[in-house]
Amino acid sequence: MPSMWLTDMQSKLAMGNILFLIGLTLLIGLQKSLLFFARRQKLKGTLAFVAGILLILFRWPLTGFIVELYGIFVLFGDFFATIGGFAGNVPIVGPYIQMVLEKVGGGRRNAELPV
Repeated sequence: MPSMWLTDMQSKLAMGNILFLIGLTLLIGLQKSLLFFARRQKLKGTLAFVAGILLILFRWPLTGFIVELYGIFVLFGDFFATIGGFAGNVPIVGPYIQMVLEKVGGGRRNAELPV
């Protein structure tokens, strides 16, 4: 049973990675996407994200997901405070979501966003 779950997880993670990269490129454009991932400050996150994708494709889905998650936090950590500002308007749970995202993002708001 767990092997079936991991096999299914691998294909879903691979498809999600492809769709994420296509969606980001369509949203902000090819040139801005390449500039965002190639910035010197984001090199560690980019390498971790790409290594996670490769690990998933080489049949290490759980390890690849963890490495990829680290890369996403490094790459998009600047966005968490912005997302928290919008999430704060959600009734009842909004302030809690905002508080968590601001702590995870380190309180940086709109620091060198790509768009």
